[in-house]
Amino acid sequence: MEFKIILKNKKQFLDLLLLADEQENRIDTYLERGTLFVLYEKNIPQCVCVITQEQEHIYEIKNIAVRNQRQGYGKKMLEYIFYYYRKVCHTLFVGTGDSPLTVPFYKHCGFTYSHTVKNFFIEHYEKPIFECGIQLVDMIYFKKQLQLKG
Repeated sequence: MEFKIILKNKKQFLDLLLLADEQENRIDTYLERGTLFVLYEKNIPQCVCVITQEQEHIYEIKNIAVRNQRQGYGKKMLEYIFYYYRKVCHTLFVGTGDSPLTVPFYKHCGFTYSHTVKNFFIEHYEKPIFECGIQLVDMIYFKKQLQLKG
């Protein structure tokens, strides 16, 4: 397993990024300003994650996508992100739909509920998004407190 930070040609991972964010123009709003991490297993990208700095010591996971879910790649990626940002971040946010797939995952990884942005998916996406047969409407934000270690 190997982690890499991608600085150029980030769109080469668009197929993976689209697994977590179905609209390319939404990805365009954060991809270039964010840091793109890729987890490789046997030289195959298995997981991608885009992190943006929102304020001093506050970062947000804008996209985390896994090629083959339930293999531990998402959890390994988050553990790496927690370690990588431990010196510069005290609060890490992630926004997601109210889905039985993603909410338990973030809670299992130590995130707690922060706030809700009503109608986010209806107002910012051209087509309805469904997960597990449920239309995503509100963006649910979770946060994780990291220890700043100098």
